[in-house]
Parts: sequence; C-alpha cells; structure tokens
Amino acid sequence: MNAAIQTLNEALTDTARYARCIKASKKAPWEIDRDVLRGREFDFSHKFLPDGLSKVDELAFLTEAERRSLSQVQGRTYAYLFGLVERFIGAKILDQSREHYLGDQVALEALVRFGDEELKHQELFRRVEALISHKMPSGYSTVADPNEVARVVLSKSTWAVLALTCHIELFVQSHYEHSIDQDASVSPLFKDIFRFHWRDECQHVILDELEWRRVDARLTPEERDAAVSDLIDLVGAVDGIVQGQAAVDSAYFLRLCDRNFRDDEQHAIKDLLVKAYRWQYIVSGVQHRHFGRLLTEFTTTAQMQRIQNALAPIMN
Repeated sequence: MNAAIQTLNEALTDTARYARCIKASKKAPWEIDRDVLRGREFDFSHKFLPDGLSKVDELAFLTEAERRSLSQVQGRTYAYLFGLVERFIGAKILDQSREHYLGDQVALEALVRFGDEELKHQELFRRVEALISHKMPSGYSTVADPNEVARVVLSKSTWAVLALTCHIELFVQSHYEHSIDQDASVSPLFKDIFRFHWRDECQHVILDELEWRRVDARLTPEERDAAVSDLIDLVGAVDGIVQGQAAVDSAYFLRLCDRNFRDDEQHAIKDLLVKAYRWQYIVSGVQHRHFGRLLTEFTTTAQMQRIQNALAPIMN
C-alpha cells in the first residue's frame, strides 16, 4: 500500500512539473520575425561567438580581424549544428508523447508544445543560415545531413537518446548564460537568436529529465547496460561530426584570409577548431553538474567508468 501511495505521489509531482512547463510556454511565446529577427541582418563588424566558446583568443598569431572572422565561421556552424541536433530531438519528443496519449494529458500537452517549439527552432536556424550565407563568401560547407544523423540517433535506445538530449539542452543554458549573454562584443542579432532559443530550452530540459527518469525506471539491468553502450556510440558519433566540421571550417577560414599561414599555424587553426567544437558540443555538457548527477544516479559505478573511459580522449 505504501509503495502504491508513493508511486501516486510521484506521478502527481511529475504532473505539476509538466504543468509548470506548459505555463512557462504560454507565458512567453515568441515569433521568429516579430521578436527575434525583426527585419535585421548580421553586422559582420561584430563577433558571432564569444571567446569563451570559440577559443579564438588562444591563437596569438591571428589579427583581431581574423579572430573576428573565425568567430563568425564558428557561429555559422554553431547555428547549423543546433539545427541538426534538433531534427532528432523534435522527432524523439513527439515519439515520447505517444506514451501519454491515453494517460497524463498534462504531460501530453507539455511534450506536444516541446515538439512544436523544436520545429520553430529548426526554422529559425534555417533562416539564420540564409542570412549569414547572404553576406559570407561562398565555399562554406557542412559534413552531416540532419535527416541522416537523425536516422542513426533514433535507431538507438530511448534512454540513450534522452540522455544525449538532456546533455545538449543543459549546455545550451550554460553557453548563453555564461558566455553569449556576457560578451558585449557579440553581434546583437546573434545574441537575440540564442536568447530566445535559451528561453525555450530552460523548460525543455525539465521535460528531458522527466522523460529520461520515467524510461530509466522500467529498464532491466541488461537493458540499461546496452543503453549505456548506445550513449557511448552517440557521443562518438557527435565527436566524428565535430571533427569533420572542424576540418572543412578550417579550410574555409584559410580561404577567407588575405595572407598565407605557415604549416604549423594551419595545423594550429584546425586543432583549435576541434578543441572548440568538442568543448561546445561535448565537454561543456559532460561537465555540467546536473547532468553529472543524473548520469551517476541512472548508472552503476562500472557503467560510469565505461563512459568516463570512452570520454577520456575527448576530455583530454
């Protein structure tokens, strides 16, 4: 009887958390043209990404203009990669909502709103790419197709996909709060784009945790061990994408510059981009305290050690 009462109380508590996310979504709705873009174009006299994310201040041989240009290349990729990951996030959240069709209607509404907002984010980042490409020289390229990536990610266990999603949406908050919002040299338009994006993600990460926790509670030990393997595979796939993108971005940046760099400087630029992209899309999320607490709660000591061993080459 006590166990049944505890389960009921937990369900009621979860419903209240889903409800708070709905309330926040209704309280501050925003539109791409009316609130974010407002007819503006990018001013290329500003940085796009702050130094805390781009790491461009670590390349002492670059001029101030070159550092600004490299931050703009990175900013373009930053928006592209968010659009890419939100393809599978939106699909997974809408898939999760099916489990609430004949159950908690508050949870269902929260997840449907989440999916709708993810679709809006994808449109926003497509618009961002169009605005940047209008002014940035031709030759920029991407290494991964959002649909192909989504197919691979969604083939993995739900536990692993929700873990990756929670990780992403936690570092979204950290990036904006601790870097983008704090740097006065960042493009005002770029800052606004990620301010509105951040507002939604503050609610989405609550839903990520609720769904991840719900899925975790019904796994067998064997299923959880397989899910940990899936998560390791997904992080490896993310690392492959960011390394590939770093290679094409460094080549593109070198073509933008009006001078030749020594071989060691070219290697340093590419290595810097790998470091920056790993920090942006893997390390900053892994090091987030809340993600660490959740992952520790949901795994055994041996499973955590497997994850740490897999992450070691990236973290170092």
